[in-house]
Amino acid sequence: MKVFPFKIPKSSEEAFIYQEDCETIFYDKYHQHEEIQISYIKKGEGKILVGDMITEYQKGDIIILGSNLPHVFKSDISESRGMSVMLTVFFTENGFGKDFFNLPELNIVEPFFTAIKNGIQIRDAKPSIIRKFKKFKEADKYDRFILLMSMLKAFSQSDKKHLSNYVFNKPFTDAEGKRMQMVFDFVMTHYQKNITLDEIAQIANMTKNAFCKYFKTRTKKTFFQFLIEIRIEHAAKLLIKNKELSIIEISELSGFNNISNFNRKFKEIKKKTPFEFKNSLIKS
Repeated sequence: MKVFPFKIPKSSEEAFIYQEDCETIFYDKYHQHEEIQISYIKKGEGKILVGDMITEYQKGDIIILGSNLPHVFKSDISESRGMSVMLTVFFTENGFGKDFFNLPELNIVEPFFTAIKNGIQIRDAKPSIIRKFKKFKEADKYDRFILLMSMLKAFSQSDKKHLSNYVFNKPFTDAEGKRMQMVFDFVMTHYQKNITLDEIAQIANMTKNAFCKYFKTRTKKTFFQFLIEIRIEHAAKLLIKNKELSIIEISELSGFNNISNFNRKFKEIKKKTPFEFKNSLIKS
C-alpha cells in the first residue's frame, strides 16, 4: 500500500463510507486522501501530526480532516491499555453532487467546510453528537445520510481547535510521502535525545542545506522548530499526567539539556511558563 496518496476503499455507488478501526495502534503512516475524514476517538490516546502541527488526542475527541490534508496518528500504547478504537466517516464535498452543498438550505454548514481545511479538533463533544456516531453502524444508507447532515450542522456550531496553521492545496508525491514518513518516524522515536542536522539529513538521504529547504517548504517551519514543538507537547503531557515529577526532570525527559531554554520555549508555545502551566492544572 502506498504511503502517498492513501486511497479510501469505496465503490463508485457510495457517496460516503463508515469505518470502525479497532487496533493496538491506529494507522501510523504519514498520508493524505481526497476524502474528508470525521473521526470519533472511542478509545485510546496519543498524538496526531497534521500538516505543520502536532496535537495530543484522547478518548472522546472528534478529529476532522479536510481533503488532502497530510496527517498521521501516533497511538500511545502505554496509555491505551489494550486496543485503540476509532469510528470514522469518509466523504468528498462533491460526493452528493457537484452543487449539493451550494444549496441555500445547506448554508448553515458552510462554516464546517471552511474550518476543516486546516483540520479541527473538538473536545468534550455534546452527547447528542456521540450518539449519532454510535448509530451509524446499524443504520441503513438513508438514515446514515440524515445522521451525517445532522452532524455537519452540529460541527459548524461547535467550539473547535485548528490542527494546522496553513492549508495544503496539492497532493504529495509517493517519494515525498515516504521521505517525510522516515523523518517523522525518526523524530517521534528519538525526540528525547539529541538530534543533529547531520543525522536527520542522512535519514532523509539529503544534504543538510537541501533538507532544510525541503522541510521548510513542506511544513512552513524549520526542522528544529518542529522538533521543539514535539518536545514541548510531550512536556505538557508529563505536567498533566505525572504531577510528582519536578520541572527539571520533565525538561530532561522531554529532550532539553538546559532548563532556561526549556522554560523560554515552553512559554513561547504554551503562553505560560511550565510552573504557571502546572499551577493552572492544580487550580482547575
